[in-house]
This record gives sequence, C-alpha cells and structure tokens, in this order.
Amino acid sequence: MQLLYMLESIRNPVLDVFFSIVTEFGGEAIFIGVAIVLFWCLDKKAGYYMLTTGFAGMIVSQFMKICCRIPRPWVKNPNFTIVESARAAATGYSFPSGHTQNAFTVLGTPARWWNNKKLRIFCIVMIVLVGLSRMYLGVHTPYDVGFSAVMGTIMVFVFYPMFRDMDEKPGRVYALYAAFIASSAAFVAYLYLAEFPADLDMENYESALKHSWEIFACAIGLLLVYHFDRTKLHWPTAAPLKAQIIKVVVGGGIALGLKSGLKAPLLALLNGHASAHAIRYFVMILFAGIIWPMTFKWFEAGMPRKEK
Repeated sequence: MQLLYMLESIRNPVLDVFFSIVTEFGGEAIFIGVAIVLFWCLDKKAGYYMLTTGFAGMIVSQFMKICCRIPRPWVKNPNFTIVESARAAATGYSFPSGHTQNAFTVLGTPARWWNNKKLRIFCIVMIVLVGLSRMYLGVHTPYDVGFSAVMGTIMVFVFYPMFRDMDEKPGRVYALYAAFIASSAAFVAYLYLAEFPADLDMENYESALKHSWEIFACAIGLLLVYHFDRTKLHWPTAAPLKAQIIKVVVGGGIALGLKSGLKAPLLALLNGHASAHAIRYFVMILFAGIIWPMTFKWFEAGMPRKEK
C-alpha cells in the first residue's frame, strides 16, 4: 500500500485524465476493436493469436479472483481514496488485474507477432503505463499488476508458436481450443459446486459467474470459427481501404449490437440465469467469425455492383 499512497499523493486533474485514458488500453472495448481489425482486415493468424490469448487470460484472471477473493485497495483500507471515474470498471475482486492482463493481449501479441522495433517499443511502453495506471487510479495493488504481468508474458510467448505454425500444424490449435473449452467448463462447474465461505461477496461471485459463462461460450465459438474458416470459408482479409472501413464499421456495429441488444431479452427469457451471457457472446462470435466473413470476398473485390 505504500506505493499506492505515494501515487495518491501526486494525483492531479491532468494525470487523472491521462491515466484514465491510458487504462482503457486494457479494457474490453479496445480488445474487441483491435481484435476485429486484425481478424478481418490485417492478419487472421494474428487475430486468432490475440483472441485466444485474451480469452485464456480471462480464465486465469477470473479463476484467481474468485479463489483468492482479495478485496480492492479502498475496501481493505477505508482511508485510501481512488480516482472516482475508475470505480465503475473496477468490478470483482482485486487480484489479479484484468486490465493489465488485457494490455498484454492487446499490445503484447502485436509486439511479438510483428518484428518491428518501433511497434515493440510503443507496445512495451503502453503495457507499463497501463499497469501503472491501475495503481495510480487506486483500483489495484502492485501484487495484482505484477501477477498479471507475469501471466501475460507467459501466454504471449507460449501461444505464439502455435499460431505462427497453425497452417502446418492445425492439430495443435484444435487441441488448444479443446483444452480451452474443458478448462472454461470446469470453471463454470467450480463456481456452482465449490463450497464458498459464508462471507462471500455475492456481487463479486455473480461477476465471476457471468464471466465464466462468457468465456465458455467464447471457447466453443472460437473452435467452430477456426474449423469453418479452415475447412469451408477461407475468407480473405485483403480489400480496398474504403471496403475495409465499411467492413469494420458495419460488421463491428452489428456484432456489438448483438452483444448489447440480446442482453435484456435473454436475461428475461432465462429468468436472469448467467447462461444468458453465454448465448449472447456465442451469437456475437458466430456472426463475427462465420456469418459476416462470408461477405469478405465481395469486399475484397471492391464491393462491385451488379450491372443492370
């Protein structure tokens, strides 16, 4: 806590805004946006690499949160204050830092994938700043950030050769996704079957349950997308710039619309059961990885119009 108190003492409006912006590089919105651009427009292998690293990181992060159940810094130390704008996104238990884990996904995977010195320097600097931002904002401790940094580094380097060689060795990707499904299913079962202490924070438990169902759906969805892409679709990523922009804006808008728009009706239909989150994420992934890519050959051709 000494480091957090020191950072608290140097807070000012300028730094508050700066670190509030920087911390978003570890948020879900940036992760989804960057992954979509990679997956649809630049390099499918890099897209699979980023998505898999991100979802695997979520499993580890959420499992550790509910197992360790370490409260946020301001809960442990009522005299400690946080930057209020960061409170809304600081859900669940404190350890480990999900934003730091996401930063290693969004920034670490491109740094490893492309042999570009300037890109790597930028990504490394931003990863460090995201970790620092979580402590400056007061929502995580150095232990939270440090653990996520170690796990993020391991995943970035362990998964890299699997996706680098995925065309020559697809069996490794299938095995990885099978393990991904099994581990996420085990996490869901653990949350329902484990005996938790009576003082368990139910809000944090519900957060973990929601994320566990989402991860399970993502694991199944990724396997299906990879299989259909490899055996049937073979969709291209290349297209004229105008077509790429339309591809991302329209497709991304529909995908995010499905993710948000299905939430209320599915929760109502399933009486609030957490599996509703799995269904909406599964639908979003099937759209983003199978349905929308069916149009990419048309985009590749520059969206030609039919002659009258």
